[in-house]
Amino acid sequence: MKDLYTFDLTTSAAIETYREVSAAYRSFFSELKLPFIVAEASSGDMGGDLSHEYHLPSAVGEDTVVTCGSCEYAANDEVATARSPPPSNAVAPTSQIRVWRGISQDRNVLINAWYPQADNGQSDLAPNLHAVKSAVPELDTSIDNTVAFWEDALSRGKAKVINVIDTRLASSFDSLREKLPLLPDNLKSHNAEHSFLGDAETNESLNLVRLADGDGCPKCEEGTLKIHRALEVGHTFHLGTRYSASLDACVMLPQTELPGAAGEGLVPGTRHPVQMGCHGVGVSRIFGAVAEVLADKRGLNWPRSIAPFEVALIPTSGVIEQSLDLYDTLVGRNDFGPGFDIVLDDRKLSFGWKMKDADMIGYPVVVIMGKLWKEGRICEVQCRRLSVDEKVSVEELPAFVSSLLEKL
Repeated sequence: MKDLYTFDLTTSAAIETYREVSAAYRSFFSELKLPFIVAEASSGDMGGDLSHEYHLPSAVGEDTVVTCGSCEYAANDEVATARSPPPSNAVAPTSQIRVWRGISQDRNVLINAWYPQADNGQSDLAPNLHAVKSAVPELDTSIDNTVAFWEDALSRGKAKVINVIDTRLASSFDSLREKLPLLPDNLKSHNAEHSFLGDAETNESLNLVRLADGDGCPKCEEGTLKIHRALEVGHTFHLGTRYSASLDACVMLPQTELPGAAGEGLVPGTRHPVQMGCHGVGVSRIFGAVAEVLADKRGLNWPRSIAPFEVALIPTSGVIEQSLDLYDTLVGRNDFGPGFDIVLDDRKLSFGWKMKDADMIGYPVVVIMGKLWKEGRICEVQCRRLSVDEKVSVEELPAFVSSLLEKL
């Protein structure tokens, strides 16, 4: 990991530092010349109320990220939301109403999430737990056997039930209530205090259905959402004073008032906990993620910025001495820049073996001195990522290679 911890005096200064770090990370990932996603994320155990993940989209990714096709909205599915659907006056058949049961952190409250069956007909999908938790913040999503825990609360006389209702069911929920299993079948004989969120009386807008491609964007009117699998390669957190206050990591403020200090509750001459940030890039994860994204059946395929060498020069037998002159030309300073980061494969191995080895290693550009070189000082230039295989004269070679590398 590349880890960074930041310390600021005020919240506004800490947020500005956060933005600067995020901009540096975005610049770094832009250098890879690969699509990347900066997604709103859950702070999880780290804490704080501002967090972003940095992802490379990949079909083998372990994360799910949601993006909008019309605006910059992007979020990890743990915190992603869709545009709330309009209320419906239609009465949904009870066979198409699903319930998911959770429990509160104190194990006293059973939480029923009521939502319509997804349009794709998959009745076994859980609801959007982030949406449920936005309505009931005390929900504990880590517990699976919720009913068993809640039975204990029943026995102690402390049990309550909160029913969270999707907007599409709100208007008809009262008429259907008697037909729905508000309590699990084995507990129907028990009495518990019920409350209802999102029904016609509370008028809260809730979309509890799990996100899907084509859902409306919550940030813009015309956008629709797309779901990606992705590999996380970085994360930034604004931690605030969660750790500094607990560890008494404070600074003594000067006796004179600082600009803008009054608005942030800073009193001259007092001790004040610092505002913290935590930021990291997974260096080793980047190499693994890039390999997953760009590798093909012939081998690895590195972006220029992290390749072991930009160019591999592979001569056939009989031109080793001439390859040294060409290597010196390409590696030295020239009219096209400071020269290339180039490796000369002069190993005493067969030409075919060296070609396959170059493919497996994944050099961005391969320059071949083969039969055409012997006949007329023509090189073959290959770039798998750009699907380039061109015959180039030695005079045009530096400019041609440079043009390829600018795209990689």
